[in-house]
Amino acid sequence: MSAPTTGAVLKIATRKSPLALWQAEHVATLLRSAHAGLSVELLPMSTQGDRIQDRSLAAIGGKGLFIKELEVALAERRADIAVHSMKDVPAEMPLGFVIAAFLARADPRDALLCKSGSAIAELPAGAKLGTSSLRRTAQILAARPDLCIQPLRGNVDTRLKRLENGELEAIVLACAGLARLGLESRISVRLDPATMLPAVGQGAIGIECRSDDAHTRALLKALDDTATRTALAAERSFARALGGSCQSPIAALARIEQDGLTLEGLVAEPDGSRLLRERVSGGCARAEQLGEELARRLLKLGAGELLERLRTA
Repeated sequence: MSAPTTGAVLKIATRKSPLALWQAEHVATLLRSAHAGLSVELLPMSTQGDRIQDRSLAAIGGKGLFIKELEVALAERRADIAVHSMKDVPAEMPLGFVIAAFLARADPRDALLCKSGSAIAELPAGAKLGTSSLRRTAQILAARPDLCIQPLRGNVDTRLKRLENGELEAIVLACAGLARLGLESRISVRLDPATMLPAVGQGAIGIECRSDDAHTRALLKALDDTATRTALAAERSFARALGGSCQSPIAALARIEQDGLTLEGLVAEPDGSRLLRERVSGGCARAEQLGEELARRLLKLGAGELLERLRTA
């Protein structure tokens, strides 16, 4: 095995947002606990996705903008690993990189935060709801086509301030991110996946490294959660087979039970007028094949034409 390329210190490339820093610090703590004497340092970076706040992610290239510069740091050997929210990681990994470990998944659901009330159905007619996710927008409008969807970018604090100052009546965020920042008390309701299917990989933290870095991959193996790896193999295979990006109106959630894995997936019109939804079940060893099978079912229902139209719009 090769030694860490940055010497005796394992360096973690991370975004500078409070949530990203929390995740990186959490990984650092787990690594130090798993490997006595290991020195771990953070390399905070500002990514293009963080710097551009006045346009939607879809307009500037998608959520991959949050991780490209971290991968440059890995390629240039300024860092050994990068820590990501898996919902931000494209289904196709670039050549030379691998997600070497998945931490145990937190709550994958979306959270509704309201000024008053505690359900989408209780929001006033025409209420302003903040989200920049096409996936969330589609499912919200399917339930409440009267709501006025407003773009919502920035870190969690920035988003919360727009709710607090009365600019918005409600916002939708990930339960896991709020919990990691100690903000669970702000959640009005955790949205049932039956009405708000989560993003692919939502709630999971992944640790990326160079695929040829055997030493670092061995260190990360101690942190890998098998159930999360299996669930995300199914979800990411589904997204990959559809050819969708992190910004596409695609949702999926894999559940592992005693008798195997159940994967539910969705592709939607952004205005909520059409939701294509299916599910498949099978053995955990067939996780990737189940993802591909689910994608084929939705493609037969017209998901391919829908996604292609959005790509060329």
